[in-house]
Amino acid sequence: MRRLLLSLLFLVGFAGTHAAEFAARFDELIRTASPRQLYTLLYDLPKGGDLHNHSGGSDRPEWMFEIMTDAARNGGDTFYTRVKIAAAAEVAEPGARFRLIRQRIYDRLTPAAQADYVTLKDLSPALRAEWGNAFRLDAPGEGRDEFFNVIWARRGEMGQNLDVRLELLVANIKAFAAEGLAYLETQFGADGVVTNDGRALTAEEAVPLIERRLAQPDVASTGLVVRFQDTVLRFRPDAETKLAETYAFVAAHRDRWVGVNLAGIESDPRGHPRRFLETFRQLRSRFPTLALSIHAGEMDGPDSHVRDTLLLGASRIGHGVNLIHDADTLLLLQQTRRVLVEINLISNRLLGYTPDLARHPFPEYLRTGVPVCLNTDDRGMWDSNLTDEYYTAVTTFRLSWPEVVQLGRNSLTHAFVQPAVKAKLLADYEARVAAFEQNYGAGTTRDTLAKLETVKPITYGYAQRTWGLEFSSDTAP
Repeated sequence: MRRLLLSLLFLVGFAGTHAAEFAARFDELIRTASPRQLYTLLYDLPKGGDLHNHSGGSDRPEWMFEIMTDAARNGGDTFYTRVKIAAAAEVAEPGARFRLIRQRIYDRLTPAAQADYVTLKDLSPALRAEWGNAFRLDAPGEGRDEFFNVIWARRGEMGQNLDVRLELLVANIKAFAAEGLAYLETQFGADGVVTNDGRALTAEEAVPLIERRLAQPDVASTGLVVRFQDTVLRFRPDAETKLAETYAFVAAHRDRWVGVNLAGIESDPRGHPRRFLETFRQLRSRFPTLALSIHAGEMDGPDSHVRDTLLLGASRIGHGVNLIHDADTLLLLQQTRRVLVEINLISNRLLGYTPDLARHPFPEYLRTGVPVCLNTDDRGMWDSNLTDEYYTAVTTFRLSWPEVVQLGRNSLTHAFVQPAVKAKLLADYEARVAAFEQNYGAGTTRDTLAKLETVKPITYGYAQRTWGLEFSSDTAP
């Protein structure tokens, strides 16, 4: 541990020297590189961690289809999707069309109800395209209601199948590693698993199955360090009970689950942070400290949610968009520099919390001392990746090279991962940054641009629709 820390201090100084030399080159590249070249550079950029990541919301429909139609990867299950709605009374049910069910549920339906469904593999090309688009925000007018009330409902029983959940997690791990991510701290639970024959697995039964999949060579070879948070939906009537169960589970599995989160649309008053204050205090009297990263400030107007979430004990705030309207709390975060705000630019734009990203408070936080980092949130539903977040930030706010590096450093410094692992992640990050500076800082700007020709970015629909940037796209890894 001491050797790692000493190495880290050396590398920070070494990288700092190169950073000062590379900063001018980076500014010049922002001014002169084409959008494709700049995106390629940022795809190749060493990235720290994605700390605000919903595992289910990160699943790309293309990956979902490939995995759910492959018996070798879906545990021998068969998935059906609803392609029509014969019962008029159900037309208004959110997410009814294209909702997913498993074989055991399909078998219980009446023949009339079964007629509304087809197996995924039997979708026509046109229906398959429509099905995929139904799981992402990619059309004008889609926003919060589509996201919170429709898309999540369409996932139906998919998440009950542990094989599918794990294969989708692995697909995300491989995609993140390809764009230079070092650490993924995703919201992934071990509960809610149901076998093909209908038996509910306990979380304790699911944990070794999860660990076995993550130990496989295809995951280990990526080099990506993966840890989980466990999440509670804040507006549930039994949220306090679920929070207590989740807290106890994470406390017993601190090697993989490193934090607890409260999620769910904040405009629902049933999920106000102060509702949970007494519960958290009771739990802290029973368990050693657990790290808390809690959604707060994802609202249109001012409120006290960020301040009240700090009172709950959170050391990271998810979103924090309306923190800008709470001067006292903003000043506290500027002065203490202890609490990190997890920034999700694309999410905030697509859900309408900051439709004009030029007005996003991110640069105010960044440039007044509030620790921040960039994250993907629900990247599968946004049809995006982490490079899109960096490209958005660099082009919208003209980030300097030291600011870009600091974002990655912040994401690792404030990660909930174990201290020895964190020290290694930070040392590796500084070494990768130094190598990046040396590679793209040597020679002329033309030399730098020529080197980008060997980098092969992967883009998805968001980059194509937003900036007209289309490289290659992938199927399920």
